[in-house]
Amino acid sequence: MQHPFPRRGLLAGLAAVPPLAALSACQVQGGADEANTDFPTRAVDFWVPFDAGGSGDLISRAVAKAAEEPLGESLPVTNKPGANGAVGLKELLAGKADGYTIALAVKSLFAIGPLIVDDPDAVVIEDLRIITTLTNEGYVLVVHADSPYQTLADLLAADQVNFGTTGVGTGSQLSAGLLFGLAQVQATDVPFDGGGPTVTALLGQDIDAASLSLAETMPHIEAGDMRPLCVFSEERSVYLNDVPTALESGHDILVDQRRFIVVPADTPDEVVGVLTLAFEEAREGSEYGQFLQDNYMERWEVDGMEAELHLAEATQQFADQIAASGVELGSAE
Repeated sequence: MQHPFPRRGLLAGLAAVPPLAALSACQVQGGADEANTDFPTRAVDFWVPFDAGGSGDLISRAVAKAAEEPLGESLPVTNKPGANGAVGLKELLAGKADGYTIALAVKSLFAIGPLIVDDPDAVVIEDLRIITTLTNEGYVLVVHADSPYQTLADLLAADQVNFGTTGVGTGSQLSAGLLFGLAQVQATDVPFDGGGPTVTALLGQDIDAASLSLAETMPHIEAGDMRPLCVFSEERSVYLNDVPTALESGHDILVDQRRFIVVPADTPDEVVGVLTLAFEEAREGSEYGQFLQDNYMERWEVDGMEAELHLAEATQQFADQIAASGVELGSAE
């Protein structure tokens, strides 16, 4: 197994990155309009490094819309899918660090990817700066409504299973991979670039099962097109009270997804301050709050230092889970 941490220690350089709360405090007195910068004077591009229709795409469009008024400029959203967000973030890092391009990022890229994907040019959190955190989302294992598998026990008793995931190195892959591996099921991982195409594949019955977020699955569960078999959270979801956790079913698997917005690490402090304030105001809006509720998403709103600490702790947690399970989660070609 590769070393469970990225090329540089995940906590290295934390002291050089001021917490968002402290950064916000120094800007709040005068507000974004009076900050020591004329940023922004034009639209700020918001890159979503996933396919349209998935959970990451949905939350990005909702928060971008909510942030346009406090920012004073438009935030056009562009999808740049690939490699669990790595493709879009590498392009972000290759551009100017002027705040006019921002991007969504996800926990799994930094806390799971290094454990599974051997990429010498991997994006590491030290190359980025977190301007705001957004959501904490759980995973649910689902099958098509017409599937012969009525329960988790039925699925794990199958001779062979093709399971879809939202990509290599994702929480979707880790949760399902650990489950089938621990249960010694002959299972084939079918990775897609995000939740949207994974959902499409399951609805088309091209795969037997998938581990996806509640935002991606609940509309289909409520419509009767998908059947949930278990959730990978510590407790049952308030939205799926009748669905057991993997823990209840005897499988020691805990996986979630966290989403946040980033810019290159050397983006000027004043620019980061303006962006942070705009998104903080956006998160307080009633329309954004209603979006989260309607899409079964929980808030994750911490400062940058706490977010980076969480990523470091999660990396160790997932490394321990993989090591204890003995399951090989190799990257797909």
